[in-house]
Amino acid sequence: MSAVQHASSDFSSASAELELPFREPYDWPRMLRFLTGRATPGVEAVEDGAWLRAIDFNGASGTLAVRRHARKRCLVARIDGPVSEHAAALAVPLARIFDIHADPAAVGAGLSADPWLAPLVAAAPGLRVPGAWSGFELVVRAIVGQQVSVKAATTIVGRLVERVGKRIDGHAHTRTAWRFPTPADLAAADLTGIGMPGKRIAALQGFAASVASGAVAIERTPAPAIRRRKSAADLNTHADTERATLDAMRAALLALPGIGPWTVEYVAMRAWRDADAWPATDLVLMQTIAARDPALARATQQRARTDAWRPWRAYAAMHLWNEIADRAGAARGG
Repeated sequence: MSAVQHASSDFSSASAELELPFREPYDWPRMLRFLTGRATPGVEAVEDGAWLRAIDFNGASGTLAVRRHARKRCLVARIDGPVSEHAAALAVPLARIFDIHADPAAVGAGLSADPWLAPLVAAAPGLRVPGAWSGFELVVRAIVGQQVSVKAATTIVGRLVERVGKRIDGHAHTRTAWRFPTPADLAAADLTGIGMPGKRIAALQGFAASVASGAVAIERTPAPAIRRRKSAADLNTHADTERATLDAMRAALLALPGIGPWTVEYVAMRAWRDADAWPATDLVLMQTIAARDPALARATQQRARTDAWRPWRAYAAMHLWNEIADRAGAARGG
């Protein structure tokens, strides 16, 4: 990765560009389609082929605009404001959001062995698993999205932002002029009439309180990568450590009232970058599998089939969701 800093005598107008190389193919239009349907109103937006957001990072504020380079095999992040001083460090969260470390050849080879998935991989070989800027924000969205449509969840999250978030004074871009509510603020807010059942509000605020108190850690910090020439035992130990971390995070989140396996697996896919996460009870996934084999109507009946997609089940979920979205011409699933 390369970060190119552009100095300015006016620090408020400082900017930088960060190039984020990826392996081809990379399906940028479908990445943007997914993010467009789930962009938090007031916080995120997709415009003119770019994903936009105001951010706070390492104590500095600014804005992001990420788009695909017109010629090179990379994404380009334009970073404006004081936060541009941290351009190089921003490569880590941006890699998580845009799944730039994926190996599409390995994913495709693993999934194409299944006759159901082979045509989906062939149709969208560069499909990625979209991430999220904040694990906390994603869990909020997942709780809000329980048993409602993508569009309805997006609307309600937008109401949360307006009621509990903070407007950024003087922000030039109105569609990204809000900061998402903090865990403490969301836990203490009056959410009467927000458009959610009382039990779901209780689950949402209980989760926010757990994060605010430090009882639940929701942001994953991946372990340092193993350097080359390490032994197989070292690599296995590294993998075991990563798996243990994910298992512990899953257990802590699942233990909270009102949070079930679907929410946990959805967060594992997008916020924790677990390539093998599988939201087994997702209605769209269950329906598309049952449509292929009516004998597999329940999640428990589908398990043997979906286990064959390991260790790439998160990508299998994306391909199945994408199939429906392609047919509908809209953001469906997840």
